[in-house]
Amino acid sequence: MRDSLLPPLRHGAVTALALAGILAPAALAAASAAPPSPEADRIPFTERYQALQHGGIVRAANTSITCRADQPVPATTTAAACPAVRTGETGVNGAFDMTYIDVDRDPNTYNSSRAEVRLPEGSRVSYARLYWGGNLRVGEQKPPKDNGRVLIAEPGGEYKEVLADTVVGHHVANGADAFQASADVTEMVRDSKPGLYTVAQVNVAKGTSPAGAWGGWTLVVAYENPADPLRRLSLWDGFEAVTPTGEVDLGKIARRLPRGAGGSAGLVAYDGDRGVSGDTLRLTTTRATAHGERTAVTVLTDPADPVDDVLNSTISQPGKTPPDRVPAYADTLGYDSDVFDLARALRDGGDRLTFRLTSRQDMAWAGAFFVAVDAQR
Repeated sequence: MRDSLLPPLRHGAVTALALAGILAPAALAAASAAPPSPEADRIPFTERYQALQHGGIVRAANTSITCRADQPVPATTTAAACPAVRTGETGVNGAFDMTYIDVDRDPNTYNSSRAEVRLPEGSRVSYARLYWGGNLRVGEQKPPKDNGRVLIAEPGGEYKEVLADTVVGHHVANGADAFQASADVTEMVRDSKPGLYTVAQVNVAKGTSPAGAWGGWTLVVAYENPADPLRRLSLWDGFEAVTPTGEVDLGKIARRLPRGAGGSAGLVAYDGDRGVSGDTLRLTTTRATAHGERTAVTVLTDPADPVDDVLNSTISQPGKTPPDRVPAYADTLGYDSDVFDLARALRDGGDRLTFRLTSRQDMAWAGAFFVAVDAQR
């Protein structure tokens, strides 16, 4: 089986990325033999990066696993066949025999997918972070020692090994063995050409089980651009179970925002099922008035993400021409990386923003959240 995390290292083709960026060649052997990253079954969301600058945040994302196209229609009354589900029909990962996506034609990798980082002309990357995760237990059981390692290739480049530079979230619950890892890849993204990034060897399991197989990756990129408005940029991450009995605080901004402010927010989450209602992403805006404080709650939604099913296995964002993905499945069967327009929620401005994710039925995991909003000095 071609399912070990690392292919045989080809001289000059694979380097390692870790805490400080690209490792020197002499450190490659040590990085490849590094012990597993420390893990925790719960990591509260904390701010990873923030900036006040002319610019914004973009992201590239894709899933690493999908349904087998040649399998029969699942024995349920609601699920469509795999090819139809890939194009957007309702289906959940637990109904399918799931298999790896592998687009790179490299015999040394067992999963790989691509997505585009699209930056406005004249931009400079100020920060970039790669998130990856999935379910280790389906028809097979993957070893958690490989959770903190992945491969990435910039547009036109060779694979580089990336090592998690922080605690890895790893939690066994409800028949799933879930994890998320991440690493700073600013130097590589800053030095790269525009185009498609390829991420391979995400440590996910294939097969079939009631919990279902799922997994994917998201590359979050903050940038500076003098032609863009002044914006407040924030990135939070953690590893929190989203259960029917609670809610997850994703992030807060305690700064005055002007009336008519624009902005966007992005969420990375795992194992959300399309058609299972009751999960919502809410923004609470608090504004000072002459008589105290006034709050308003907005449920974030768009054509791809219903009000009560935000965790619906989509990779979406505003605009008619989203960045490219290979493959570009409409239903990712358990992986969400969505960007929402905040203009409606911010039309009256505010002094404090609070973002929360809740679920009444779906069992899922939240991994990362970012916001870019217009600011005033």
